[in-house]
Amino acid sequence: MRHAQGRIQRLCGIQMPEVMFAGPDGRLEGRYHHSNEPNAPLALVLHPHPLHGGTMNNRITYAMYRSFEKMGFSVMRYNSRGVGRSQGRYDGGIGEISDAAAALDWMQMVNPNASGLWIAGYSFGAFVGMQLLMRRPEITGWISVAPPATYYDFGFLAPCPCGGLMIAGGKDDMAPEPAIHKLVDKLNTQKGVTVDYRVFPEADHIFAKQADKITAALEDHVTTAMAQRNMPLAAD
Repeated sequence: MRHAQGRIQRLCGIQMPEVMFAGPDGRLEGRYHHSNEPNAPLALVLHPHPLHGGTMNNRITYAMYRSFEKMGFSVMRYNSRGVGRSQGRYDGGIGEISDAAAALDWMQMVNPNASGLWIAGYSFGAFVGMQLLMRRPEITGWISVAPPATYYDFGFLAPCPCGGLMIAGGKDDMAPEPAIHKLVDKLNTQKGVTVDYRVFPEADHIFAKQADKITAALEDHVTTAMAQRNMPLAAD
């Protein structure tokens, strides 16, 4: 293990955008950016449904990845089982949650002293990300774009461990805004949880003209949340 970690750290020194790492059902393919900042926070970005063309190269997934990179994070996007060069086959969401946990394990092995951890998911990836949130208490923030609240029961977010950003499209037929709004209202009743909810009225599920708006909202939310988290430390 020590030898493997040392090799990974040496590779990080020269950047390694393409990575293969062990998943629960075979190797998984990812793209990873290692921050030059010491103890940089981590971000894991999750793609849409694999049976509907979702991959780590999805436009919104890629845009969120680049936003975290720009903010100085060490960040990964990856293909879940059966997608691209990732081994295995689609498992109805259960195995895909395990894939996300394996990706997170890999990032934490490479970055044992990371200063924070964010999960960002789009559509099906938002569902997987919120499931992972409930399993990993070290997650400090989350981004959910068009969570499919009519297809999946998000009742497992009880209680939700922390606040985050949720984005909906006003013309989204696959993840209707009223269902997402209902989920946001439910989460906001929980103690200590505040959801930053943003609706783009003209957007459908593809967000064809809203990628820049999504990344602007992501960067605004993340920088504000991290600044607020650091304020008590500064006061001490």
